[in-house]
Amino acid sequence: MATQLKHFLRALALIGILSFLLSLMACSGKQEQGGWNQGPVAVATTKVTLSKASYYTTYPGTVTALNQVELRPQVSGFITGIFFKDGDHVTQGQKLYTVDAQLYTANYDQAVANLKLQESNLSKAQKDADRYHELEKNDAIAKQQVDYAEAGLEAAKKQVDAAKANVQSLQTGVKYTTISSPLTGTIGISQVKVGTAVTAGVTLFNTVSTDNPMAVDFSIDQKEIYYFTTLQQSGKAGDSTFTIAFNEKDVYPFSGQISFLDRAVDPQTGTLKVRLEFPNKTNLLRAGMNCNVRVGNKNSAPVIQIPSKAITEQLGDYFVYKTNGNKVTQTKVIPGNYIGNNVIIKEGLKEGETIVTDGVQKLREGSVIEISGNDSKK
Repeated sequence: MATQLKHFLRALALIGILSFLLSLMACSGKQEQGGWNQGPVAVATTKVTLSKASYYTTYPGTVTALNQVELRPQVSGFITGIFFKDGDHVTQGQKLYTVDAQLYTANYDQAVANLKLQESNLSKAQKDADRYHELEKNDAIAKQQVDYAEAGLEAAKKQVDAAKANVQSLQTGVKYTTISSPLTGTIGISQVKVGTAVTAGVTLFNTVSTDNPMAVDFSIDQKEIYYFTTLQQSGKAGDSTFTIAFNEKDVYPFSGQISFLDRAVDPQTGTLKVRLEFPNKTNLLRAGMNCNVRVGNKNSAPVIQIPSKAITEQLGDYFVYKTNGNKVTQTKVIPGNYIGNNVIIKEGLKEGETIVTDGVQKLREGSVIEISGNDSKK
């Protein structure tokens, strides 16, 4: 009796296992034929076509001055005067700061007096040498005395040269007690006040930078160098290819031009710096501002545009579902610029293919579909 019960239990266990396996196979079959839904998935589709597109490619950029100079003293002393207001527009040569010049002026005056003394000594040495040469002609003086006179004359000449060099050096020191603007532009906030002790070549007074035009720097991939070179060669005044924006609403009202492409590609990043120039008569652009450089599309060739809702993302890759009869195939694509509700497809689709635009969330590779509409929005 016990043996029969044991066989009966084993049979029940086998039946349970077989039922479980059959259930798994049935579920798998359903998944292959349209997911976990009962029957085909209702979707809307659209046919892939080529069309012309007007769009911008954007790059992060930074506004910078075309020329910028830090003001540092070339003499040490105390600040005695500041002759501008922070943020003023200054012109080249305009007086900005003065350093106490009393010591430098006194040393200069002393050097001038010494120069006059040395010139007087030179005059005396010249007269002595001339007189001894006349006496030498009549053998009325020893040759040694004439040589001494010539040596004294040469020494006096060198003393005069040294005195002149000292005067010039001290005169430069007096000149450096006045700090003038090296260029025309905007001056920043003063880092020193009247009475501040400053050290030659060390203390930072201020910074002056040009303000019109202004530059915008950004980087491009080395693959884009050829394209940007052609843009530089074909650029014209008033061309709207290059514009900048600070957000979606604040677009700078003037367009720019390529100033230059950098000398070499950065080997670490594989990028090349590009500099644009923009007019700045209204002083809206300030050095250090971050912006988006917008490069207008100049490629007149038609491109593939599809509704952006047709794209799904998986682990950083992008896919669309192409129709194949009453089933779908998942296809990897490389999207480009977004234009409104559409996106340009760089790779992965061809003209004439049909893709799913609605219902993509319910689809898997090989899902069975039922087309319930056609999405023709572009």
